[in-house]
Amino acid sequence: MQYDKKSIENISVSQKKALVRCDFNVPQDDTGAITADKRIVESLPTLKYLLEHGAAVIACSHLGRPKGTFDPKYSLAPVAKRLEELLGRPVIFAKDVVGEDAKAKAAALKPGEIMLLENVRYHAEEEKNDPAFAKQLAALADIFVNDAFGTAHRAHASTAGIADYLPAVCGFLIQKEIGVMGRALQNPKRPFVAILGGAKVSDKIGVINNLVEKCDTIIIGGAMAYTFKKACGRPIGKSRCEEDKLDLAKELVLKAVGLGVHFYLPGDHVVGDHFGPDAAAHTVRHIPAEMMGMDIGPATTSRYVREIMKAGTVVWNGPMGVFEFPDFAEGTKMIARAMSKSDAISIVGGGDSAAAAELFGFADRMDHVSTGGGASLEFLEGLELPGIACLQDK
Repeated sequence: MQYDKKSIENISVSQKKALVRCDFNVPQDDTGAITADKRIVESLPTLKYLLEHGAAVIACSHLGRPKGTFDPKYSLAPVAKRLEELLGRPVIFAKDVVGEDAKAKAAALKPGEIMLLENVRYHAEEEKNDPAFAKQLAALADIFVNDAFGTAHRAHASTAGIADYLPAVCGFLIQKEIGVMGRALQNPKRPFVAILGGAKVSDKIGVINNLVEKCDTIIIGGAMAYTFKKACGRPIGKSRCEEDKLDLAKELVLKAVGLGVHFYLPGDHVVGDHFGPDAAAHTVRHIPAEMMGMDIGPATTSRYVREIMKAGTVVWNGPMGVFEFPDFAEGTKMIARAMSKSDAISIVGGGDSAAAAELFGFADRMDHVSTGGGASLEFLEGLELPGIACLQDK
């Protein structure tokens, strides 16, 4: 995949109407109030740049899963209000996406003004990447700016299809994502260490397959470590295991060994007798039959931290244990802490890893925390992301 894409800084935006695909899929409470505005805040540099350089901005996004119907529960009206507060200037809100209200407000929009379209997923054509719908969106603007990395792995009308009808470039969020992670994959500062955790080997097969050919060291944690442990003939008690992936896990270990890659699995474990925050935590080297692994143990944590501190580049995707439960959070916390203190280029690959880094207060000390969960996974797999592939190459 080509990572060197044109951004808003590489084109003239003055007097242009820019349709900007943002990721405003923010969490809300039962009353519709926004409970975390991080994604809105992250869009501000791109939006401010366009407005300050004389563009008229038409922002769009999805919110939740309205499944192609106009469901008030998923309206972007609260987002428009919060965006207005953060920008310190009026945000015009369209009551539809490509209907008469949107068309009239987009036509009247002047340079330095911003509007937000209603939820693009109110139209079933959005997720189908319907060309006619993409063309209707494109008719509102002169240029397309994609700044929603979290949806860049989806070939939807507002993330990819629209680029068939408008010049397409990236905003600052996507520029940073593909710049930092692209460099890590193409020309990493070595040693290059990948830390992979989470629940399932099946979720990370593509990532491991890709990274094992690029990394010097691969570190495994989380529940998926027990599939690898069992594949290597180790006892795992009641730990979660994907029985149908044992052969594949063994193949991945052998592939790493064959390529001379250091492949680390946990040597000790923090276990509990059931899955729950009230489970009594015990540290063991060998997991008893009646116990399940819930976190990497202190000796393993120390070994993993040493590898991080020696690294030139570290990419982390997936927690080391059930970090939501305080007694089983230490492994994940110490990995995040080590990355924040390391001299290595530290990249957190979105999803639960990003949530953990945020929870433990280390996110702002990382070089890069990805804004995409599924998108960052596919990026690390080396897959082509439609929302990035459609952008103009430099």
